[in-house]
Amino acid sequence: MKDFNLDNRRYVIGGVAVIIVTIYIIRLFTFQLLSDDYRKSADSNAFLKRIEFPSRGVIRDRNGKLLVFNQPAYDIMVVMNEAKGRLDTLDLCQTLGITKEYFIKRMDEIKDRNKNPGYSRFTQQLFMSQINDKDYSVFYEKMFRFPGFYVQKRTVRQYEYPYAAHILGDVGEVSPSDIEDDEYYQAGDYIGKLGVERSYEKQLRGEKGVQILLRDAHGRIQGKYQKGRFDRRPQAGHDLTLGIDINLQATAERMLEGKIGAIVAIDPQTGQVLCMASSPSYDPRLLEGHNRSKYHSYLSRNTWKPLLNRAIMGQYPPGSTFKTTQGLTFLSEGIINSHTVFPCHRGFSYKGLHVGCHSHAAPLAIVPAISTSCNAFFCWGLYYMMSNRRKYGTVQNAMNTWRDYMVSMGFGYRLGIDLPGEKRGLIPNAGFYDKAYKGSWNGLTIISISIGQGEVNLTPLQIANLGATIANRGYYYVPHVVKSIAGMPLDTLYTNRHYTRATRRSYDIIAAGMRSSALGGTCRMLASLPFAACGKTGTAQNRGHDHSVFMGFAPMDNPKIAVSVYVENGGWGADYGVPMGKVIMEQYIMGKLSEAGERLATEMQKRRIGYGNAER
Repeated sequence: MKDFNLDNRRYVIGGVAVIIVTIYIIRLFTFQLLSDDYRKSADSNAFLKRIEFPSRGVIRDRNGKLLVFNQPAYDIMVVMNEAKGRLDTLDLCQTLGITKEYFIKRMDEIKDRNKNPGYSRFTQQLFMSQINDKDYSVFYEKMFRFPGFYVQKRTVRQYEYPYAAHILGDVGEVSPSDIEDDEYYQAGDYIGKLGVERSYEKQLRGEKGVQILLRDAHGRIQGKYQKGRFDRRPQAGHDLTLGIDINLQATAERMLEGKIGAIVAIDPQTGQVLCMASSPSYDPRLLEGHNRSKYHSYLSRNTWKPLLNRAIMGQYPPGSTFKTTQGLTFLSEGIINSHTVFPCHRGFSYKGLHVGCHSHAAPLAIVPAISTSCNAFFCWGLYYMMSNRRKYGTVQNAMNTWRDYMVSMGFGYRLGIDLPGEKRGLIPNAGFYDKAYKGSWNGLTIISISIGQGEVNLTPLQIANLGATIANRGYYYVPHVVKSIAGMPLDTLYTNRHYTRATRRSYDIIAAGMRSSALGGTCRMLASLPFAACGKTGTAQNRGHDHSVFMGFAPMDNPKIAVSVYVENGGWGADYGVPMGKVIMEQYIMGKLSEAGERLATEMQKRRIGYGNAER
């Protein structure tokens, strides 16, 4: 009789044996082929992979002047798996000029995966960065005494001029989040932190190389593995040429000394930024090498916020410079024509509402309204646009049409400049006012936006771009600070034209008004320039002293430069905005300042403004 229990027992034992063999095969496969630890351990015994860092791309201005370059530096690297147990810690500390406490603290930091997420005990980790030549020489002679410690040669950034800090930015050690975001980096690497160094990091950094060195059983280097067959040479980063004229930049920063504000100049024909000064500023050379952390901390705590690039981050009421956009909209929408006149009785007065204005001839048309900066003219224009039920049906439709014109001119959203941190400003729409006034509002409610006050906020960059758009009679290129990248094309974002909704005819009329302002209006100081300049002042109301604003371009018919100036608490637009704009125009177009221009620049430099217009 067949014994089924015995048969079942045989199958169970056989199954268990198969499972055990399978487990052993899987584990063996894992150890030999998949386990990173075993592979790294084997590699670390036979090979030393020495990273070779590429030379970071240099940066020049539009005239070829070197702005940022590289200098050699040395890092001390450690391979933890080799350093344990055989290290004379006291000798190492004396050689490097550090304390034993610092040594212990630094080694713990390296092994802390929260602070160093790319940590591996088999690969080189940064122990000390950027030691000087003297310390490097002493350490290199004694390095054979310190198993696991090596010297890594790299370069550090140096800045030629004390200008353009907000444009150039700086380079610092990678953070844990940088390492997590991009596997290219490991602890101790450097990355662009601000400015062009940040926004063009991938173009500037290049590609790392690697040397694979063969070691004997005692860890001594025997030469290159297979004569360097598997080595990879580093690839240098791409050089950048900026649109910045460093001499123009220096003049702009000089005039802004002791003030809070910004100056931006753009080439209307290309969109290249010719200068971008923000004040208060700082010397970019302060953030070189070991000093970066200390000085960056100091700048971060400074109550005047010198790290803030007000040219792209400051959001201000544009004041009367905004009247140009209103004229363009009213003309293009048929609300007015070049002959339409409005009254001005020392301002706009209607249904108990009064918006003041200075004394000038009235009634007047659009060209003299721009020239004299008449508040009433543009208040009437906005009122008639918002009240035109036949054309728009509702005030909401009229408001959104107005909004669409503003957006097409580059307002309300980021322009897209190739610098980090740009702000968008504010252009309200119908929904904004419906929420604010619970649906009960009209043109009189929002009349202040017609003269660049109220809810409207722009950046100095957007105001300069407005000047470039008028100079081009209806289109602009997205402003950008990088003119070209060696061996690479520029992003098409910066080479395509952006047309606004306003008509060419309306731009001709507004340009004529700005030229009239330069000849005998609020910008009459521009009349003495040896070329046909156009301008528009602004005096932006503020809780304290008013802000001084200017927007202009030159020459009138073949524009080469568009400028905006914004000086907080500077008073009338003619007090600071126009003189500074004049100096920038003259220096760029003429190549240098005349004696009168130099005197004007020096005068602007000497003036100091505090909050409330207190001289200091």
